[in-house]
Amino acid sequence: MKDGWKNKTMWTFIGGAATALAGSKFLKSNTAHDLAVKGLAGGMKLKSDTTYKYETIKEDAKDLLEEAKVQHEGE
Repeated sequence: MKDGWKNKTMWTFIGGAATALAGSKFLKSNTAHDLAVKGLAGGMKLKSDTTYKYETIKEDAKDLLEEAKVQHEGE
């Protein structure tokens, strides 16, 4: 029995089983659900903000291009 306490494989198995049990309990909790929802909402907001910024930059670039064309034609 004394050798059982020094068996690294046994302790690795016990640690893995304990981690799996704790992880499954956490994943089923309301806290995990709330974190997932907040993370997804944050990602969706980031995508929306990025799309808006991209469209704004694209419109500004088109305006600058048109101004450059008009200026070039006037020269």
